[in-house]
Amino acid sequence: MAFLYSPVTIFILGAVIGSFLNVCIARIPEGLSIVSPASRCPHCRAPIRWYQNIPIVSFLSLRGRCAACGAAISWRYPLVEALTGGLFVLVVRSFGLSWVGLVYLVFVAALIVITFIDLDHRIIPDVISLPGIVVGLLAALVVPWLTWWAALLGVLLGGGILFLVAWGYEKLTGVEGMGGGDVKLLAMMGAFLGWQAVLPVIFLSSLAGTLVGVPLMLVKRTGGKLAIPFGPFLALGAVIYLFWGQEFIDWYLAIVGMDPQVQLGR
Repeated sequence: MAFLYSPVTIFILGAVIGSFLNVCIARIPEGLSIVSPASRCPHCRAPIRWYQNIPIVSFLSLRGRCAACGAAISWRYPLVEALTGGLFVLVVRSFGLSWVGLVYLVFVAALIVITFIDLDHRIIPDVISLPGIVVGLLAALVVPWLTWWAALLGVLLGGGILFLVAWGYEKLTGVEGMGGGDVKLLAMMGAFLGWQAVLPVIFLSSLAGTLVGVPLMLVKRTGGKLAIPFGPFLALGAVIYLFWGQEFIDWYLAIVGMDPQVQLGR
């Protein structure tokens, strides 16, 4: 049984799931099936054999090139596999091999797919975020510190705040500054994490977006006009809150001179 809890075992399992997530990232925006056909080279369409599809290992052994046509394979593939493996280890370490652990394995997997689709296509597919809201609400049945009301309020608060921000920005500037996909994504996060997570996630994602966006604007000299997807920053904020939410709240309360009294319950 200890073997199942081994970080190496969990990482390998996560990397295998990450290989499937790569398929989702590539096919969902195109409206293609994530089940069939089997994995193929995106350049020459040659089928990828099972021994050429071992997470991370095959990429390294093939030196990042297709075995059939020699075309370069994106580094995104092993990156997603390694990222999924690492996050799976963190989830199991934090929540164990349990129903709660399974809930948050599904959550981080969804965030990974959303992040890379948003980076590639500037969209957050409803096929992930909308069912994700439902799954997050149902998760309240097995997550001890997440009541159904807290999850529902998280959906309303998360979606409502970003909707008002997007609506207000468009009214003031006449330009759409945030898509509806971000609104639904934060609503999904509120369902999985509860209403208490909404403001911290917004703060963390805005901070990360600023730290990345401002240097990019200076380098590219865009004059304050640089379109970058916000979904990956929301995902980063949610991951930080999921694993280190209590530490973040304690740190923030200490900065503003308040005693840490808010407890997440886990």
